[in-house]
Amino acid sequence: MKVKQLYTNCLAQGAYYISHNGEAAIIDPLRETAPYLELLKQNNDTLKYIFETHFHADFVSGHVDLANATGAKIVFGPNAETSYNSYTANDNEEFKIGQLTLKVLHTPGHTLESSCYLLTDINNKPHCIFTGDTLFIGDVGRPDLAIKSTLTQEDLAGMLYDSLRNKIMHLPDDTIVYPAHGAGSACGKNMSKETFDTLGNQKKTNYALQNISKKDFVYELTTGITPAPQYFSKNALLNKSGYKNYEDVINSGAKALDVSDFEKALHDQKTLVLDVRKPEEFAARHIPNSIYVGLDGQFAPWVGTVIEHLETPILIIAPEGREAETVMRLSRVGYDNCIGFLKGGFDSWEKAGKKTARIDTVNADQYIENYSKGIETLDVRKKGEYDTNHLENTHNKPLDFIYDWLNDFNKDSTYYINCAGGYRSVIAASVLKSKGFKNLVNVVGGFGAIEKTGVTTCKSTCAKS
Repeated sequence: MKVKQLYTNCLAQGAYYISHNGEAAIIDPLRETAPYLELLKQNNDTLKYIFETHFHADFVSGHVDLANATGAKIVFGPNAETSYNSYTANDNEEFKIGQLTLKVLHTPGHTLESSCYLLTDINNKPHCIFTGDTLFIGDVGRPDLAIKSTLTQEDLAGMLYDSLRNKIMHLPDDTIVYPAHGAGSACGKNMSKETFDTLGNQKKTNYALQNISKKDFVYELTTGITPAPQYFSKNALLNKSGYKNYEDVINSGAKALDVSDFEKALHDQKTLVLDVRKPEEFAARHIPNSIYVGLDGQFAPWVGTVIEHLETPILIIAPEGREAETVMRLSRVGYDNCIGFLKGGFDSWEKAGKKTARIDTVNADQYIENYSKGIETLDVRKKGEYDTNHLENTHNKPLDFIYDWLNDFNKDSTYYINCAGGYRSVIAASVLKSKGFKNLVNVVGGFGAIEKTGVTTCKSTCAKS
């Protein structure tokens, strides 16, 4: 028996490969099929099933392309209807992988079709459960992401309470819990950094599995939920209705354009330039009005936050050798309309004598000198981060909701911007500059560097609006 977790850190997402006696199943695959096809080849396995725990909102799954490449059957739990060929299983229906058994446990609550898959060994003993977004390590899935549901989040939270207690908690304590996400995902509130655990330990440590009333559970689960990123509902619909072939997306997007062709494409007012280099490189020099989201951070979720439309034509500025990777990672969240990258990267633009822009920067010590003079600061960390510790008289304006608050500020005023470490602040500065803000200063190293100066900090009670 082989059970392999395939964890992707930038999405905080876990896919799973299960095999026995030459047959395999894959649960919640990512968009790109090559890693799974290589695993099948290495293990000399035939892919029999592709199981989906639900219609994912935070990434585009690879189930459709993988099924087309292998002939495997796509399986969802009850209540799932798709626009492509798939099988909707019944609650408690069983599927064989070699001599192993995967049992469908319908667990509505995160979404109506959400289902877990219980894997039992050749002796019919529960070995592990693939819980999707129903049960995380330290948390459970948020109840506000169901597609076009007439139910309230309180209704769904109540369903999740019942699902956990009727379908999961009675399983043996040594059953391994394999969730779809870990810390960093927006699909829950307080997920652990651990990517798996035993059910017994989760019963001891996960608030959602404690001896609490349904009323208290619903209150706890629905309190403090921030609005979902705008791309979530769009990705969920893609997973339900289907999407462009992945190889076609890569082939059309990873085209090298010389400076002349790049500039011609740039003149289309609908085209967006996405720069994925390091934040300090972007701050020093970039193409005017380009948007920054660095590859070496939580790339896909922030792309989904700051690029408002999946159909936007995208031109790429990337480090040489990472252009195809950029197109691939964009496709993971449904941005399939890349039209090419600048051959030779940003250096070729500069060598051609084209116009460039920059973002002013200060280090933490310089920032504190200016802070004492009453400057305006935008702290773009999440509210929970800000509430834990921040500077007095600063504005908490999370990057997550930048398009909701940017019109609250004067485009001619000077604003210093910080996040935790200097990644999100450059993203925010790029968006604000593209919207006409003229005087922005990035704090290098973010709040982590600010704290090290010894300046007095405070809790949420001293925040600006």
